[in-house]
Amino acid sequence: MSTDAVPGAEIYTGQFAADPYPTFARLRTDRPVCPVSGRFDQYLITRFDDARVALTDPRLSKDLYGPEAHYLRFFGPNSAGLNRNMLNSDPPEHTRLRRIVSQAFAPRRIEALRPRVARIVDDLIDKVLPHGRAELMHDFAIPLPMTVICELLGIPAADHGRVLDWTQVIRTSGSGERPPEQERAAVQDAQARLYHYLTDLVRAKRARPADDMIGALIDACDQDGTLSGAEVVATTFLLLFAGHQTTADFLGNAVLALLTHPEQLELLRSTPRLLPSAIEELLRFDGPLPVASPRIATEDVEYQGVTIPCGAAVGVVINAANHDPAHFTDPDRLDVRRVRGPHLGFGHGVHYCLGVSLARMEAQLGLGALLRRLSGLRLAVPLAEVRRLPAASPFRGLLELPVTFTA
Repeated sequence: MSTDAVPGAEIYTGQFAADPYPTFARLRTDRPVCPVSGRFDQYLITRFDDARVALTDPRLSKDLYGPEAHYLRFFGPNSAGLNRNMLNSDPPEHTRLRRIVSQAFAPRRIEALRPRVARIVDDLIDKVLPHGRAELMHDFAIPLPMTVICELLGIPAADHGRVLDWTQVIRTSGSGERPPEQERAAVQDAQARLYHYLTDLVRAKRARPADDMIGALIDACDQDGTLSGAEVVATTFLLLFAGHQTTADFLGNAVLALLTHPEQLELLRSTPRLLPSAIEELLRFDGPLPVASPRIATEDVEYQGVTIPCGAAVGVVINAANHDPAHFTDPDRLDVRRVRGPHLGFGHGVHYCLGVSLARMEAQLGLGALLRRLSGLRLAVPLAEVRRLPAASPFRGLLELPVTFTA
């Protein structure tokens, strides 16, 4: 097995953005642990068994903010105020931060939000229903989870628009819509504006306490010192971004998958009880987070006979693992009747998705309402014209999803 690095340009092509799964299949078969060079060098792990082990391997650290300052490789010099959070930390630091936040995502608390989330879903559909057409990313998939997480955090409704604008600048970086220098400047500006906004919001809520998630984080900071002020801001950013990004991309990917598999779409419409299992299958089939957030080898680590050297970055390729034929029968086939299996779409181990209950509820309510209320749903453009996030993006999602339908 070759240990030479593959240039990222040979992997992250336009064709890869449209359909990465043939590339993932080749890597799983020929180079299941593959060094890749590019914007930053990393080793990709693509087989299910290896991925599951790697996600819990203590030798693969999530701490990017130690003495080596690995975060500079991934996020750049302006990101420390936003990204130093539980996603980029190891136990016991991760345990401390997650324990504080996890109470807000307890399943019964999330279930209590169901009527409000259903109302947001219906309001968004009501706005587009009379027109017979919509751009579902802008009109539905993005504002649904963004509205929910902003309300949970306690971000004032009047500020939702500009917060959304800043997060979308970060989300769509690399899309080619601006020259590279302008894009870097735009991303840095959006990060800075978001950081200062959240810092000011935390300060205002400390002065005038509120019964919301930011208020709870401030209490953990002020009453018992379990959070620092900087950690309140960084945790708020993580919850804001993680609380809407992947759900928005999932909804877009799921609708597109169903529109390109019309027999599955009709099966799901005719058998609504399949929706919970269909959500899991759609997540497995084309998940919004193709590669888990980066890990760093703290010593030489061997997988599949390949030595990953100390200090190297490691990317666990979730979407490749979820198409591993060693674990899933006919994995490249979308089957909403598939018995729910042990997919890795929500991660694995201590970094398993904290907001899984909320994400599932939003997905079920959102997708269910779209299928129920928008009959004749179909793409408004040829599939080849559907615009996607760039191939090298850490997210798999759509820039636009134009559709037509009847009320």
